[in-house]
This record gives sequence, C-alpha cells and structure tokens, in this order.
Amino acid sequence: MGDRWTIRYTSVGVTMTMPLPEEFDPVQPVVDAVVAGDGPAFEELVRGQGDWVRAVVFGVLGDRDRVDDVAQQVWTTVWERIGHLRDPGRWRPWLYRLARNAAVDAGRAQTRRRRSAERVTGDATVTPCDTMVEAERRETVWRAIRGLPALYREPFVLRHVEGWGYRRIGEVMDIPVDTVETRLVRARRLLRDVLKDKV
Repeated sequence: MGDRWTIRYTSVGVTMTMPLPEEFDPVQPVVDAVVAGDGPAFEELVRGQGDWVRAVVFGVLGDRDRVDDVAQQVWTTVWERIGHLRDPGRWRPWLYRLARNAAVDAGRAQTRRRRSAERVTGDATVTPCDTMVEAERRETVWRAIRGLPALYREPFVLRHVEGWGYRRIGEVMDIPVDTVETRLVRARRLLRDVLKDKV
C-alpha cells in the first residue's frame, strides 16, 4: 500500500488529524487543472516533475548533452495532448511513455545523422573530447551508466538518480516490481564489472 498522508488542522491549541486515502496523489489536483487548460498549473507540473522526465530521457538516450532539448519536446507534447488524457489518474505512466518515446525517436534520428555523415566522409565521426579530458571520478561513473543497455539503464537512473521506489518505477514502466528488482540487480553487477579498478 502507499504511504499514509495526514493533514493537520490547528485551532486554539487543538490539533486534529484527518487521514487521507492511502493512494492519495498530491500532484493529482495539479494534473487535473492542467487537463482543464490551466497554464500556471502546467508550469507547476513542469517544475515539479521535470527532473524525473529528464532522467527518463537520459535513461533511454544515454546522452546528457541532448536531454534538455528532448525534455522540452516532451513538455510541448504534454501541453498539446493532456486535454485528451482518458484517465488523468494514470498520468505518470502516460508521461513516462511520452518521455520514453521522445527519447527513442531522438536516438533513432541521431543514428540516421551519424550514418549519413559516415557515408559522406567515409569514416565514423570521432569526438576525442572524452579521451582528451580524462574524466574525474564522477564522469567515469556517468560514462559507465551511459554504457548500460537501456533495459537496465532506465530503472537504474530512476532508482539511483531520482530516488524512486521500486513500486513507482514498476508503475510508470508497466512492469512487475520483481522485474524492476531483477533489472536493478543486473545493472549494478554490470556497473561493478565496468568500474572495477577505475573508481
């Protein structure tokens, strides 16, 4: 079951506690307002949920330099489509799918551009930046995370960068909690192997 929320009302030194439903989502009123076309509510939604949307994009794309651009595209799509959201109560899985699909599309476009460049130049585009500026420990870890297969990178970023619980990850990715746990275990093992003797 979800966390139990309480609202406390204090009057003349007396405190009363009223339990809210265990599945209460404090963001839901904001989402409902956005569905109704409320611009300020949309800005609040972006501020409150922007970090994990960026984490999803990075988890799929593995390219920090492009995260902001893709995330901006996601929020543009949200504003255009949220009025037609059939079940506002499942806004997180819906937003996750938008972010993931946008990142997948961006990755495919990047691959097409790279292949076009290779056909023109006869050689793959090389960016020596990473090798010239040998990373500090943090950059070494980020490179290792980028190198994870997306299957494992997505839940890993949501768990260890965004601090999400297994249940929420499973909800937005539409997979069982056991599968989330299995993928996280595999991701950690892969990272340990890659980072061994490097950090």
